[in-house]
Amino acid sequence: MHSVGRMHLQVTIDARDPHELAHFWTRALGYREEHNDDFVRQMIAAGNISEDDVVEVRGHLQFRDGAACVDPDGLRPRLYFQLVPEAKSAKNRVHLDLQYGREERDAQVARLEELGATRAYEGHQGPHSWITMRDPEGNEFCVS
Repeated sequence: MHSVGRMHLQVTIDARDPHELAHFWTRALGYREEHNDDFVRQMIAAGNISEDDVVEVRGHLQFRDGAACVDPDGLRPRLYFQLVPEAKSAKNRVHLDLQYGREERDAQVARLEELGATRAYEGHQGPHSWITMRDPEGNEFCVS
């Protein structure tokens, strides 16, 4: 069996507004937004990117075409949101499952709705049930 070595897992999500979607998921998951102000400045100074390639978001210089959020404890995957020109048009082939347990699920659904998520429908499979929701750009995710 072949070893994959030390690996870091990143989940990449297409977005029309990567910075706002990263901000939503930061609050939804208890992550922190990734800020690279110094690196962005170094890239501009070195001539690798121009001022047109960056944007200021909530007081931080960010690459215009992407944003990320990370688990402060480093235990869960990094989420990277990449700018795409088109809006979401079909069902996700991959989605996130936020598993809280039945006793906490409804409170978490309400919290996520306050952050900008919308409820799509409730699903059941045997004794297991979940609520499928959509983030502010329409990407489905499940809460159970």
